[in-house]
Amino acid sequence: MSILETINSSADIKKLNKSDLPLLCEELRRFEIESVAQTGGHLASNLGTVELTVAIHRVYDTQKDRLIFDVGHQCYTHKIITGRRSGFHTLRQAGGISGFPKPNEAVDDAFIAGHASASVSTAVGMAKARTLQHEDYDVVALIGDGALTGGLSYEGLCNAAASGEPLVIILNDNTMSISKNVGGTAQLLQAMRIKPGYLNFKKWFRSASRHTRGIYDFVHESKEKLKSWLLPSNMFSDMGLYYLGPVDGHDVEQLENAIRLARDLRQPVLLHVLTRKGKGCPYAEAHPDKYHGVGPFDPATGELAPVGVGFSDRVGEFLCQYAEQDRRIVAITAAMAGGTGTECFEAKFPDRFFDVGIAEGHAVTAAAAMAKQGLIPVFAVYSSFLQRSFDMLIHDVSLQKLHVVLCVDRAGLVGSDGETHQGLFDISYLGTIPGMTVMCPASFAELHEMLGAALHDIAGPVAVRYPRGGEGRYTDCSVSAETVLRKGSDISIVCCGTMINEALAAADKLAVQGISAEIIKLGIVFPNRYEQCLASAKKTGRLLIAEEVCAAGCIGSRILSACMESSIHPKAAVLLNLGDGIVAHGTVDELRHNNGIDADGIVRTAKAMCGCGAEEA
Repeated sequence: MSILETINSSADIKKLNKSDLPLLCEELRRFEIESVAQTGGHLASNLGTVELTVAIHRVYDTQKDRLIFDVGHQCYTHKIITGRRSGFHTLRQAGGISGFPKPNEAVDDAFIAGHASASVSTAVGMAKARTLQHEDYDVVALIGDGALTGGLSYEGLCNAAASGEPLVIILNDNTMSISKNVGGTAQLLQAMRIKPGYLNFKKWFRSASRHTRGIYDFVHESKEKLKSWLLPSNMFSDMGLYYLGPVDGHDVEQLENAIRLARDLRQPVLLHVLTRKGKGCPYAEAHPDKYHGVGPFDPATGELAPVGVGFSDRVGEFLCQYAEQDRRIVAITAAMAGGTGTECFEAKFPDRFFDVGIAEGHAVTAAAAMAKQGLIPVFAVYSSFLQRSFDMLIHDVSLQKLHVVLCVDRAGLVGSDGETHQGLFDISYLGTIPGMTVMCPASFAELHEMLGAALHDIAGPVAVRYPRGGEGRYTDCSVSAETVLRKGSDISIVCCGTMINEALAAADKLAVQGISAEIIKLGIVFPNRYEQCLASAKKTGRLLIAEEVCAAGCIGSRILSACMESSIHPKAAVLLNLGDGIVAHGTVDELRHNNGIDADGIVRTAKAMCGCGAEEA
């Protein structure tokens, strides 16, 4: 039996001899590589934190103590050693284990984590709750250096220092976000990495002075001066945090000792740990960005399964074409050049490309300023991450009617990353922003034309939203606000984006069963008077609006309001969407089917509306 097979909790980790720990870490890495090769998932980030996670579990009991991950894409080792190893083959699969911390999955998962920079604020809140409720548990936050590019992390750090609460912040420093880190924080940490002697001095000093408090008090000032000399520009100490490190993040024994020391100080402590992303896997170490998030691959060679061309790839390609002709066009990303397809823009126009790190709010405000000065800024960002800049969209962009273009990637269901990454809310919040135009291409051809219109033909803020993955059956191009793709007489079906493929497939099935469906595709969802939708609803008397978004603020609610205002009263009207927008992980096809918004779901609903019963399609 392997060591890993005996591990199901923090308690089991604590029973091991120190000599067993390196072998356990080796087994964990092998298990993770083989598992992720089958299911896909986050590889490099998890391989880099194996020893660190084992050391944390040697010190803390996550059944009681609160371990808070930042982003959470490095939680696989934690999940494996807290009783979920046997179910790990279901990772990111429908009904299986989530790829991120999930409190309703296990008590060991203290808090949901899918977006960056929130862990320290969470830790402060939990520590405060512990003190107020007179409870006894420890709080530890694990945050990556990439997350320190996000402003929320500094709000948390400032409050952690001021709180005086006993808590430990472990800074996992691997010089990476998804891609290479950028900005001043990265430069500061680089300066701190080359001064590794400080922790060794601290340990020696505590040991030498432990019997005589007078000695400790007498030389404390000298120690602080030495600390300042060894660690120039240490902002963490300047903020009031007790700084320890840097520590080798792949030496379990040294990590365990450092974490115990940090915990036992009983004050706000930041422990600086140096790790290597992809550790122990040659191809992941060599290309940590490529193997950050992967689909299935060959574990022996690292060869990834082929992936088709998607909307993200086309955005980068089309943006480069337009930028060739107009030097005012600049591109901005928030640590997601690869994910948003803008790497080609960076390579071709490096002086017009800006990676701001995990700082979506800053990206929007900077874009607004660029627009005010005459540039045409394009911010390529995932839908779920754009949520973080809502205030800036109103205050900095909308109020001044500035021409900022948003390429809203991963709009709609994204699949295996689950609740924290589904792009189901952008329609709701973008629709509330004065002057905002929202376009939804259903094909690559439409993406090209809509991006061109967003850059040069439409004033004010513009969002072009598109899904993860590629185009489907519909490959034509219509940039108009509304297009009737198929005439019908019994029911009107309205969709936007690639949901049009489900609607067309549903219309084919309905036709076989004697139901004539009129299909209307929305190209521009805001602003839109929905005149074709209203005329169709008046003609057929039945209106079905199928959307891959949450119900609140959906397009369908606006169309129904327009019907009422125009005194059009359909015999039947159904808004087919994703309800509250909280949708678990699975493939996009599975999630559409399970939530009744795929072709079969549209058919069932349409038949019921036409009085044909709701039997299986």
